[in-house]
Amino acid sequence: MKKIVLFLMMMVSGLILAQNEPIKVVFDVTSSNPDVHRTAAKHLRLMAEAYPESEFELVIYSGAYKMVDKKSSVAGETLSDIVNKDNVDIVICQQTMKRHEMTMDDLIPGVGSVPDGIYEIIMKQKEGWGYIKEAQ
Repeated sequence: MKKIVLFLMMMVSGLILAQNEPIKVVFDVTSSNPDVHRTAAKHLRLMAEAYPESEFELVIYSGAYKMVDKKSSVAGETLSDIVNKDNVDIVICQQTMKRHEMTMDDLIPGVGSVPDGIYEIIMKQKEGWGYIKEAQ
């Protein structure tokens, strides 16, 4: 019985320690669905708060451009609250911005841009970042 209890304690402590190791995660959002925008923003906020030593990047492209439009974003309040956290980057694809005739002035303050959203995600994965596709 003592061996079983000791084994279980070791397993639980190993899981707890594993949850504290810093991670790097890139979130991919392409959907035009406002529900996906709300959910992705919530996931990003929760992860950034739960793991302050970890790094997170939200990459927006294609139909998701409204997610960071300061005039029409349904997730704007959540994104505005977290965009300036040290462990969070929120970026939009410049090609998507060009297609939708957006400028940096159209974006929620603090949101950056990258030349190509897909390339950004691939490079993050190449650097060992985890990948989350936000979709519904």
